[in-house]
Amino acid sequence: MKVAVVDYDAGNTLSVTKALRKVGADVELTYDTERILASDAVVLPGVGAFGDCMDGIRARGLDAAVRDAVTAGKPFLGVCVGLQVLFDGSEETPEVPGLGILPGKVVRFDVAEEGLKVPHMGWNQLRVEREHPVLEGLGGEAFYFVHSYYPEPEPDDLLATSEYGGRFCAVAGRDNVVATQFHPEKSSAAGLRLYRSFLDWSGRL
Repeated sequence: MKVAVVDYDAGNTLSVTKALRKVGADVELTYDTERILASDAVVLPGVGAFGDCMDGIRARGLDAAVRDAVTAGKPFLGVCVGLQVLFDGSEETPEVPGLGILPGKVVRFDVAEEGLKVPHMGWNQLRVEREHPVLEGLGGEAFYFVHSYYPEPEPDDLLATSEYGGRFCAVAGRDNVVATQFHPEKSSAAGLRLYRSFLDWSGRL
């Protein structure tokens, strides 16, 4: 299966590419729109600030490529900020619109009263809220998070949660789109299982 990893100078592209190859994907790291749309599946990684990631995406004209891939029904996986940019916008940079593929906004953790620090960094268990092939068998597994913000999706788009001063969205998606707030490529065996499940799911769509 040919998987295009969208290249817009996001910091975790190489680790995502390596993890996907480890589970058997034929991966191409590319910013070429035609090659993205010719792939069998698309992965959008991301680290850092929401506004910087959106600027990088738009600077290369990849906002249209991402929307076209989703509209075409290609299996699509967003990772970390690659999840957040799928939404309408973020409190981190309110003046910068997101891709608007999933309705909702991205908000900052408000956990000071619980004595918790932001950013949230570390391993947290996943609680599956809505069954999805990419999450099969992963309920209760621990994944690695590094983030200060998280999305608030529509109820039907909330696939899994985790806990940090309260429940927050850890996985969101609808139709051919699924996206994780955590980093599967940094989450050991459970993360590789998620990537493998994404490939299997992609092959069935």
